[in-house]
Amino acid sequence: ELKLCSDCTHIISCTVSSVKIINPLYSRLYRSFLFFVSLHKPEIKLESLKEDIKDFLKTSGWEKKLQNAVYSELNVFPSPCHPAAPPEHIKEPLAYMRKAQGSWEKRILKSLNSMCTELNIPLAQKRPANEQKELLNKWNEMGTDEPDLSLFRPVYAPKDFLEVLMNLRNPNYENGEQPSFRNHLGLIQVPLKVKDIPELKEGFSELGLNIGQLGIDDSAQVPPEFFENEHVRVGQKVLAEQDSAAAQQYVRQGCPTALRADLWALILNISNQPEDILYYEQLKSNVIQHNLLVDSLIYKDVKLTASNDDYYFVFEDYLYQVLLCFSRDTSVLEHFAYSSATPPKSYIQGKLGMEEYAVYYPPNVNYNSFILSVAPLCFLYHEPSKLYQIFREMYVRFFFRLHSISSHPSGIVSLCLLFETLLQTHLPQLFYHLREIGAQPLRISFKWMVRAFSGYLATDQLLLLWDRILGYNSLEILAGNRIIFTKHVKSAVLADLSTLKVMPLLQIFLFATVT
Repeated sequence: ELKLCSDCTHIISCTVSSVKIINPLYSRLYRSFLFFVSLHKPEIKLESLKEDIKDFLKTSGWEKKLQNAVYSELNVFPSPCHPAAPPEHIKEPLAYMRKAQGSWEKRILKSLNSMCTELNIPLAQKRPANEQKELLNKWNEMGTDEPDLSLFRPVYAPKDFLEVLMNLRNPNYENGEQPSFRNHLGLIQVPLKVKDIPELKEGFSELGLNIGQLGIDDSAQVPPEFFENEHVRVGQKVLAEQDSAAAQQYVRQGCPTALRADLWALILNISNQPEDILYYEQLKSNVIQHNLLVDSLIYKDVKLTASNDDYYFVFEDYLYQVLLCFSRDTSVLEHFAYSSATPPKSYIQGKLGMEEYAVYYPPNVNYNSFILSVAPLCFLYHEPSKLYQIFREMYVRFFFRLHSISSHPSGIVSLCLLFETLLQTHLPQLFYHLREIGAQPLRISFKWMVRAFSGYLATDQLLLLWDRILGYNSLEILAGNRIIFTKHVKSAVLADLSTLKVMPLLQIFLFATVT
């Protein structure tokens, strides 16, 4: 019997050693199992081992944790390709998209290298001991610094990225040969399949006019105060059950403010265990020890964006902490397995082109559209390590798609095309009016998209919108949101766009539009 337990432990140990790098959950399971074995050695029998392990998983809560972990992986990783498909098709099936993304990455690297040459600053260097001590002492008040960063420039601006997307073409088609594009007058000229209103209605059915929603003051079926009380009760039950799938379904109707932080963490499978806190501290230590060129870019972008924002300026220190750690986090590299992008490489001095001396620098490039994706989360999470984990998971699930070229339905190209198609089809007068006065709708709305509306919507409205991104595991709802913003662009000259109520307008556009 003891030998059987030893064999079983060895098997689990081997499994853990092969996958614990992917997810620390497995090492925690292994420790729990060893504790279980030590408590029940006399009772463990060969004939009952299978049932004993099942009982252990249920009674210890591990069954639910493993279900949530599997559900999280299914939400993140793409569906399997055809067995004969080459590996690059997992990242991006269309060759011209891969080529365009590769060219864009070279342009970014050229910008970084040019800045290094012009300013005579290395990509990375160890901080002197006195600088390390100073940075450690002011870690929680970095916003008080006012260094001269006038010579640093953003790696690129949203308008530069839009110009690249506008020039995308499928080489298999000549102009005018694409039947679905003969009447398309937008800026995006690639033939991707995007949804029409009936398909969006079906996909976002829980936003229907007769279904209660948080963020909407009236309902045809249930008075808002009754719906909200019942919705809170259900949300508390979902949290008690600790079921990620149930939480994701629940937030499609919006999160109560008091439950949002815990529900989002449950959906994203973030628990902030001691090893997670330790990992964050290790990243912090890397920031203290080494200075990167991108540190100055992050610092300048925070100063130019969040520091001047009425909602986010109070979180300036949090933004530095999260973004500086994020730029050093090699675990983020895992998302490149399903991203069309490839992490930028650098080489140790004097070893250019020698792969054994190559390092990734950094796993991702930062600029202001990216930085404001962190700021809204500061309203929900005040513990730096948990705030960091939530943002990292939001990035590798969703936000990276807004900054890379791909054919994915939630990718920036598809979202831009979806926006233009819906606007031209269902609001043609507005579409043609804007074109006639030289204001292409996509040029107006693109910066809203790459920031996922952070910095444009009032925070309560933004969080209601992000509830639905998490609930539907999709960024497609952003295209509908761009429609209602563009529809109000004339009044925006006289009124602040942050006064708009997102959910009622989305409901009206999706479910009151004649198709």
